[in-house]
Amino acid sequence: MSPAPVVFSAVPTLFGASGELDPDANRALYKLVAGLVDGLFVAGTTGEFPALEDSERLALFELALAEAGPDRVIAHVGAPDARHASRLAQAAAALGAERIAAITPYYLPARPDELTAHYRRIRDAAPGPELYAYIFPERTGLPVPPPLFAQVAEAAGLAGAKVSGSASADLAGYVASAPGLRIFSGNDANPAATMRAGGAGVISGRSSAYPEVYAALRHQPGEQARLDRIVALGASIGRIKHALGVRGLGSTAARMTVDPPAPDTAAAIAAEVAALLA
Repeated sequence: MSPAPVVFSAVPTLFGASGELDPDANRALYKLVAGLVDGLFVAGTTGEFPALEDSERLALFELALAEAGPDRVIAHVGAPDARHASRLAQAAAALGAERIAAITPYYLPARPDELTAHYRRIRDAAPGPELYAYIFPERTGLPVPPPLFAQVAEAAGLAGAKVSGSASADLAGYVASAPGLRIFSGNDANPAATMRAGGAGVISGRSSAYPEVYAALRHQPGEQARLDRIVALGASIGRIKHALGVRGLGSTAARMTVDPPAPDTAAAIAAEVAALLA
């Protein structure tokens, strides 16, 4: 039997109506989610990290560490250049983060040696926390196949990776390429399947809006049917924020283009939330 799925929630960043960071709403979200799943992945893709100032990212890390504890937060420090990511890594470590993650370089292509150097520089800047690569080819334009990941991981002392988009389809390949490392899937549609493939768990955007469902999956496999309905509603940031708005957890405002739901989808999301909270 596969172990119970481990779930880190890739939490969105909640803003006020005019787009300012809403500390109280983010704190309330972190408190709710951390009380139900295994931890928080902060300021990642779902958190609209490219639209956040460094001071805002660090403020979110501080809130998350206070609500969940340093062993249950993965602070995403990724940036297109290693200098920027290293600066954020040092600051996150100074706040007490024990786990950090960094998306691969993006916008410009990177050779394998440049990819290794990117992570080595982050590792050297913050040697204390565990460091995870974040591989998402559709967002970065940089494919990192399993053999290359294994080389980078060994050279840069990585603890594991989050693999998203098309990379998550080869989860078993990443697991096999780097024995002993923790490989998380960004595909949160079926956490049990991730565990059967040898993954460490999922880093899940949907779990921020529906944490009760992901918590129940540990001991109630039948909850997969409910999760299947939620998966069918889509996983855009706009849809996740709509569900959180229905729950009374902050504004649906965003800084980036996030694909808010059409009226029929919004109604279906509201019905799913209402049934969950009934």
